Amino acid sequence: MKESRSRGRSNKTSISSSNDSQPLVLNIEDFKGGFSFDALFGNLVNELLPSFQDEESESAEGHSNNSGNDTLPNGNIKSSEAGKWSQGDSSPSFPEVDALLSLFKNSCTQLVDLQKQIDGRLDNLKKEVASQDSKHRKTLTELEKGVDGLFESFARLDSRISSVGQTAAKIGDHLQSADAQRDTASQTMELIKYLMEFNSSPGDLMELSPLFSDDSRVAEAASIAQKLRSFAEEDIGRRQNMTVSSAEGNATASRGLEVAVANLQEYCNELENRLLSRFDAASQRRELSTMAECAKILSQFNKGTSAMQHYVGLRPMFDVEVMNSDTALLLGDQDSQPSPSNVSRGLSSLYKDITDTVRKEAATITAVFPSPNDVMSILVQRVMEDRVPKLLEKLLEKPSLSNPPPLEEGGLLLYLRLLAVAYEKTQELARDLHGVGCGDLDVEGLTESLFSPHKDMYIEYEQASLKQLYKAKMEELRAENQLSSESSGSIGRSKGSSIQSSQQISVTVVTEFVRWNEEAITRCSLFSSQSTTLAANVKPMFTCLLDQVSQYTTEGLERARDGLTEAAALRERFVLGTNLSRRVAAAAASAAEAAAAAGESSFRSFMVAVQRCGSSVAIVQQYFSNSIARLLLPVDGAHAAACEEMSTAMSSAEGAAYKGLQQCIETVMAEVERLLSAEQKATEYRSPDDGLIPDHRPTTACTRVVAYLSRVLEAAFTALDGLNKQAFLTELGNRLHKGLINHWQKFTFNPSGGLRLKRDITEYGEFVRSFNAPSVDEKFELLGIMANVFIVAPESLSSLFEGTPSLRKDAQKFVQLREDYKSAKLASKLSSLWPSS
Repeated sequence: MKESRSRGRSNKTSISSSNDSQPLVLNIEDFKGGFSFDALFGNLVNELLPSFQDEESESAEGHSNNSGNDTLPNGNIKSSEAGKWSQGDSSPSFPEVDALLSLFKNSCTQLVDLQKQIDGRLDNLKKEVASQDSKHRKTLTELEKGVDGLFESFARLDSRISSVGQTAAKIGDHLQSADAQRDTASQTMELIKYLMEFNSSPGDLMELSPLFSDDSRVAEAASIAQKLRSFAEEDIGRRQNMTVSSAEGNATASRGLEVAVANLQEYCNELENRLLSRFDAASQRRELSTMAECAKILSQFNKGTSAMQHYVGLRPMFDVEVMNSDTALLLGDQDSQPSPSNVSRGLSSLYKDITDTVRKEAATITAVFPSPNDVMSILVQRVMEDRVPKLLEKLLEKPSLSNPPPLEEGGLLLYLRLLAVAYEKTQELARDLHGVGCGDLDVEGLTESLFSPHKDMYIEYEQASLKQLYKAKMEELRAENQLSSESSGSIGRSKGSSIQSSQQISVTVVTEFVRWNEEAITRCSLFSSQSTTLAANVKPMFTCLLDQVSQYTTEGLERARDGLTEAAALRERFVLGTNLSRRVAAAAASAAEAAAAAGESSFRSFMVAVQRCGSSVAIVQQYFSNSIARLLLPVDGAHAAACEEMSTAMSSAEGAAYKGLQQCIETVMAEVERLLSAEQKATEYRSPDDGLIPDHRPTTACTRVVAYLSRVLEAAFTALDGLNKQAFLTELGNRLHKGLINHWQKFTFNPSGGLRLKRDITEYGEFVRSFNAPSVDEKFELLGIMANVFIVAPESLSSLFEGTPSLRKDAQKFVQLREDYKSAKLASKLSSLWPSS
């Protein structure tokens, strides 16, 4: 094939003849490897097609050169040339077709032959593979039989090995058991020998084996002694429980073992003391290895309890001198009074030293003792039961409730504050010691037991302390008032107002009550671990506060009421008759003015007292909401009961305030009546009809009364609020309305006087409108309407109240005050006009 390709490339004009002379030869080897039929036939065709393409291109070039003008502009061939083409050139348009066809046929023939050759080879290979596969299967079958036999041999060998191993293990167990029995028998013989030595005679320890006196074998001697002692004691107990069949023999044996037990006990005590002495000597030299060795041996005696207690007992932190120095450091001089802040700092420092010492001891204990937790438990227990209680005993001396110490010496409050500081700091010590390590010891429980004698009576002491503080505060206030009174001197009745002001309710004092109670509640929270217990303790504390505030405010209101009472007495004292000389009347008027001034001052003082009482109650309510209420929630009904108790406690102050406000109204109305009586002139409502312009100004009495009310009620507007203010002003407005009517019924009115009266009523109405009391406003409006009975003509009275028949009864009383009531015979006319009234 390569030769044909080369010939095709050398002779392009006669490719078909060259292919006929030398046909294509295909070989099976050409189809191996990366073979592609497309590449094969492509190469075959490419060897023939290039010559055809070259000839065609040369022919096209010749035609274009010789007849360059034979082509029309539109690309068609001229008719002459077309005729030539149509006459027909005998040569075919694809001359290589025959060569390619011959080549393809030759290739197909060769490919068919190659296929037959390959099929023959495949058949031979299949037969050969089948033969080899049969031989392979036979070989595998023989190998499987051999492997099965080998497995059976291995199984028999494994079974034999297992049998031999089991036999060897049994032999080993028997040997081990025999060896153990031999050791046990040997040890038993040794123990019997030693027991016989201890059983020789009571108290004779001189003939014992060297083992029991050799210091290098102390551990072994201790172990053997404990075994002998245990065996002898068990034997004695067993013999005592047996029935007496051989009384004499048993009694002899029992006595012998009892001798052994006594001697063993004596020896163990001696050995234990010897080890403790060695332990102490090693402890002084800080030889931890020797101490650990002794502690390990001593652990065989009562689990080492004696060694542990001995070690703890010899610690320097429990020396008497150390504990005395603790007391001196904490309390200072015996004559000086301890301060809670100083005690707090002292306890913090002292407890820190104790914790550091215990921490250092813990390191030694861990290195020495086989059971360090047990030793730490004993050490911490000794701290909490010996050192701390002796310190607290000096610090917390429980005072007497029947004869408490005076406040100058701290009172009960100092004891409570010291108790709280000591409890808090001791709890911190317990937590620190628990962190260092105290085994299974309940150190928190020990702390509670230390303070249980104080906590049992704690609530009683808190209540007594609050009462003592309240009593001292009241005495202090009374002393201040007395001192103020003495310094002011006696300068007349007007001095009473200044004395009353100095005895006023103080919000600062109530705030101090709350501060005392808040401090007590803080201590309650500290001492009460359970929420229910805390709620039970908080309730009596809050009750004390309510009692104090109620008593203090009630007494303050009562003192303010005393001022009102004294002012009323002054007014009554100077109410004189009418037939008086001018000099006596002037003196009485002057005294009445002084009484009025005292009344006004007492009114203001009482209003200040009411205002401060309200502020005090608000402080208590706020304190209850912020601090007390949440503490009472864990107990069902406690919150509601406290609210009810708070309301009940304040009822006495409310009662005093109500009575005082009534007295205030009486004081105001008394002064109003005095002003009306002193300033109102009869001629003001019966001015002569002289044709002059009527006076539309309010009367002098009205002006003075309104000015007085405006001035004095400023205190009421400031002190009262809400419903209290509304009720007070409504009552005062009603009393003013009634007092004015009673006052005007003393006068007779002509039309000009009626106009003057209506101007006064308007003035009063405008003033009481500031009360914001609709019922009072309505009454004064009706007064203005009824004042018309003095203005209208007699014949117009019948139509004056046609739309308001309810006013006729009161109107009739006003009508009787008309100047022309008798002359105009109004009584008969009104009776005929208003018969129903």
